[in-house]
Amino acid sequence: MRFSANQQTLTKALNIVSKAVTSRTTIPILKGILLKVNDNGTLTMSASDLDLSIEKTFEVENTQPGEIVVQAKLFGDIIRKLPNDKITIEDTDGSILITCSNSQFNIIGSPSDEFPKISVPEESSSRIVFDNETLKEMIKKTSFAASIDESRGVITGILVEIKEDTLNMVALDGFRMAVTREAMKNNKAENVIIPAKIFNEIAKIISESETEKETVDLYMNEKRAIFVIEDTKVVLRLLEGEFVKYGDILPKESATRVVLNKSDFLESIERASLLAKVGKNNLIKLDIRENNIEITSKSEEGNVKEDVIISREGNDLVIGFNSKYLIDALKVIDDEEISLHFNTAVSPCLIKPLSGNQYEYLVLPVRITSN
Repeated sequence: MRFSANQQTLTKALNIVSKAVTSRTTIPILKGILLKVNDNGTLTMSASDLDLSIEKTFEVENTQPGEIVVQAKLFGDIIRKLPNDKITIEDTDGSILITCSNSQFNIIGSPSDEFPKISVPEESSSRIVFDNETLKEMIKKTSFAASIDESRGVITGILVEIKEDTLNMVALDGFRMAVTREAMKNNKAENVIIPAKIFNEIAKIISESETEKETVDLYMNEKRAIFVIEDTKVVLRLLEGEFVKYGDILPKESATRVVLNKSDFLESIERASLLAKVGKNNLIKLDIRENNIEITSKSEEGNVKEDVIISREGNDLVIGFNSKYLIDALKVIDDEEISLHFNTAVSPCLIKPLSGNQYEYLVLPVRITSN
């Protein structure tokens, strides 16, 4: 096996493929990256932790077909430290000779026999085509609300709900919920749950890929999903189990409806949160009266009061929230004006657009004691 490529080209490929390398494994081969030079003069670089596999294929020069596994961390460190010049890599009886400018490394390689085979899309798989920017936006608008506790099962993932004319993504962690919807024609109605942390990596890969193609293909079967981002393939294991019936959680009516400027509200909450304590649920209090929301927070260090002008329908209300949960939701909303829907001081707040249902964010309140 032999090939030559520019240092920056190899570094960009390594940055993508390395996302599937795990250090937390007792299987040595999973700490490696497979380098495979194909007969057509391309290099396929692959990594896998069994739950997530990534492979990237790109053109190289001076090729001789063959394949070998290199230790991911050492190989990556070497390539990233080399100068921006042409690098030649060749297999010399099980070792890897790396030559660039005035530098030469010789490192141990491993046979590729035990490296996991990355499955390819089956003809019978479901297929969805996403616009790059649409997929990234949908991930950004939901992934933050998924649980980060690995023991929580399906709620560490994002529900991808495929309907005839829409595609919905839903994430929740028991304290807040994010729902985003996009009009999309689909051939088959089905639901899959994709780990949120892997979805976030896919968003990064789309951003890092210098691709002229403006779409991402998603293939799915019962166990796996396969994202094809031009010359990069991401294969992942789906989460198994029943997702929460989120439609039953969304309030159908509200006793108080507030319309306000999103940026003004977000900035006021961010300032109020400076005095909110983590140990006390980052507590801020909203006092909704007439055409104003008074936002307050206090701690041993001091107190803060912010006022936001609103348009209100319905009842006055005093309610407390974890400021982080409100901030997370508000940060991913692009609209200038939004509506907030409340019922009681112990029922959730629903954040929605002024028209349509492209997104909905549900945030549970924190009980506050009367002063």
